[in-house]
Amino acid sequence: MRSSETRAETARFSTGLLGRGLLAFPLILALGLAAGAARAQDDLIVSHGISTFGDLRYGPDFEHFDYVNPDAPQGGEMSFGWSTGSFDSMHPFTREGRGAVLSSIFFEDMLEGNAEEIGALYCLLCETMAYPEDRSFVIFTIREEARFSDGTPVTADDALFSYEILRDEGLASFRASIPLTIASAEVLDERRIRYDFNPEAPLRGRIQAAGSLPVFSRASHDASGLDFNESRLVPLIGSGPYVLHEAEPGQRVVYARNRDYWGNDLPNNRGRHNFDRIRIEYYGDAVAAFEGFTAGNYLFRQESSSVNWATSYDFPALERGWVIREDLPDGTISSGQSFVINLRREKFQDARVREAIGLMFNFEWTNRTLFYGLYRQPISFWENTELAASGLPSEAELELLEPLRDQLRPEVFTEEPFAFPASNPDRTLDRRQARRAVALLEEAGWVAGDDGMVRNAEGEVLEVEFLNSSPLFDRIINPFVENLRAIGIDARMNRVDNAQATQRERDKDFDIITDHIPMGYEPGSGLRQYFGSATAAESVFNAAGVSDPAIDALVEMVIDAESQEELDVAVSALDRVLRWERFRVPQWFSDGHWVAYYDMYRYPDPLPPYSLGFLDFWWVDAEAEARLRDAGAF
Repeated sequence: MRSSETRAETARFSTGLLGRGLLAFPLILALGLAAGAARAQDDLIVSHGISTFGDLRYGPDFEHFDYVNPDAPQGGEMSFGWSTGSFDSMHPFTREGRGAVLSSIFFEDMLEGNAEEIGALYCLLCETMAYPEDRSFVIFTIREEARFSDGTPVTADDALFSYEILRDEGLASFRASIPLTIASAEVLDERRIRYDFNPEAPLRGRIQAAGSLPVFSRASHDASGLDFNESRLVPLIGSGPYVLHEAEPGQRVVYARNRDYWGNDLPNNRGRHNFDRIRIEYYGDAVAAFEGFTAGNYLFRQESSSVNWATSYDFPALERGWVIREDLPDGTISSGQSFVINLRREKFQDARVREAIGLMFNFEWTNRTLFYGLYRQPISFWENTELAASGLPSEAELELLEPLRDQLRPEVFTEEPFAFPASNPDRTLDRRQARRAVALLEEAGWVAGDDGMVRNAEGEVLEVEFLNSSPLFDRIINPFVENLRAIGIDARMNRVDNAQATQRERDKDFDIITDHIPMGYEPGSGLRQYFGSATAAESVFNAAGVSDPAIDALVEMVIDAESQEELDVAVSALDRVLRWERFRVPQWFSDGHWVAYYDMYRYPDPLPPYSLGFLDFWWVDAEAEARLRDAGAF
């Protein structure tokens, strides 16, 4: 099992190189000053892109991204399986219903990034952006050729409509975040829209916040006759390279290339969006999904089970050479997959209780026994990057932390960043860890009674429920539960269906869930969504309910950083403080992509560092596909 096998897997696809919109705003990288820009006569900076602290890799006349194959053939189908729940909606911007995988594929933004640069965005829907040095506003000029999939032009009015309705009626993450950065928007003419920013908003990330909002057709929404927040199986019309071809809840969803896609000739898109169709087959469970792949019902699989990867790839299609099995390098930051403890519950207010719970998860035993030693445990929130805190606070960190000393845990200043100690891999229950956990519980007022169960001063037993919607997680959670019961905690796992899990998570009705806490290389205003007090009650991203004034202050320091050095220091200080809160128990991650695919797919070699890109810049070798079909591979 890998980090993909949680409810957040939808987010991983939705925010990939093809996905735009659903999570784009809260996950915006905090970016900044433009590079390679020209200065217009009215003293506005006019540019084709924007970068944080350095120059853009690509100039205004670039021909294609370096990592793509610009001559990749177009055609064929990419197909993969899905086993973490069905869908009943093609509208990913509402709490109503469960959106299909890739249901944000229809929509484009003014700006988009790429798979080899950190902190760079380039014009997509817009042909230029113009803004003053103080970045108090930005004007996007939409490309004259930009069209929605129904052939109508993308206009500034559509961009205004999208901004306003996401701000007023969109997901809580949009409603909470947009007003913090964007004060207002105004249509200047058919192709130009101006966004004015709040003076209090950090300079870094202002333009990117506006440029990363999805744009959809006002006319398609008006024609639907539905409120924006109503679920629907007929999607809003967007301008992206794919349109809906088929949607059968519980069975499959198929996206087809828009043959008249307006952006085919853009340098951004050369060598990309190569498949005629993208097909996702839905399965009731992971076992059925794997069998579907071995039978050739779908042809690409990104493996998420270490057991499968280690033991199950011996089926006939692979032995005959029809299927390729590869471990491809993954240079991306850890997804932050963790057991997340709900801080809204009174019983979890004491960090010693949270630490005691975490000590009972034996990662080393789990990794050796269940995962064949294939994983690492992510310690930092910025694992696998240079942003992770280490050692005692540096002098630069102390300058940020000292004014907050009275609000911070003393360990922040006197000890290295918190990490759960390694457990004994030879047995499920590490007795040394258990003794430490019992001592912490006693310090927090939870003492074992005659029946062995720990109780507080009111006689209440400490109950802990793991909310789980994936049968594959049973084997990980059950030993954790048994370890907790061994020290007197009344722990249990409650397996529910995906719909129940989604609703309970939205309602914050849980003790512990598995969630992702994905961080960025240049974090900015999105941190408010994950750790901010203002969004703790509503944000779908702040699952733990983090609400702490010192953390709020550090988040703002990260957002306000004006140089790479300032950013590195602020993130390290924030990471240090977050880790000492102990509200999550890190699970596991891999620094490789485990993929298996029928020998008809091809990819650029080498791959870019920050994306596998199988939905983006891979392609089909038509001759190889024909050979496989003739051989009866599928």
